[in-house]
Amino acid sequence: MSALTPNRADAVAALADPHRRELYRLATERPISRDDAASALGMPRSTAAVNLDRLADAGLLTISHQRRSGRTGPGAGRPAKLYRAADAELAATFPERHYELAGELLAAAAQKADEHGVPVREALDIEAFAAGAAIGAGSADLEEALTVCGYAPRAKEVVAADAAEDAASGDLVLENCPFHALATRHTALICGANLELVKGLATATDDARTPVLAPVAGRCCVEIRRGEG
Repeated sequence: MSALTPNRADAVAALADPHRRELYRLATERPISRDDAASALGMPRSTAAVNLDRLADAGLLTISHQRRSGRTGPGAGRPAKLYRAADAELAATFPERHYELAGELLAAAAQKADEHGVPVREALDIEAFAAGAAIGAGSADLEEALTVCGYAPRAKEVVAADAAEDAASGDLVLENCPFHALATRHTALICGANLELVKGLATATDDARTPVLAPVAGRCCVEIRRGEG
């Protein structure tokens, strides 16, 4: 896999945790220290530090050091470690659209196709599955992973006569496509990648349900079903 794809997948996975999402939001407004983060979220400073460093490792935050007292020289104390958002665009689009992830998947696929002599579509499917697995590994379950990626999952509606049996089936529809504009223009290519990305999410979260292509106007082409295979 290209070095591009894990970085973007890591960024999305890092934001799976609600505390990290809030810390990231704060860091888009101003540089924050570990003490700032702990105070804002009501968590131990050590926990805030771990979460901030996780965001920094994913490339979402940059780190600088500054003496906030304004003093210099001996006795001024150690500079504070400050975190600032490195990617304001992600904050503006998260989680509805992830065109940068799509672009990186396509670039990585083109590189793989060129280096290994495989069709671009096959390479894209491989990259998409791997990215989904990376994101899913940072999520508590499939529903959380789908939500983080912007798919807006919900329980599938059923015919009233079958409701009692099907309500607990666990089937999901995905109300939003994070690559909507691309899927509209290049449907077969992007829908195939969507399917593989969601398969990666399901595999990494050990979910027994199966992602399948089930195109319906107005939502993602993928559904999550039990009993498929």
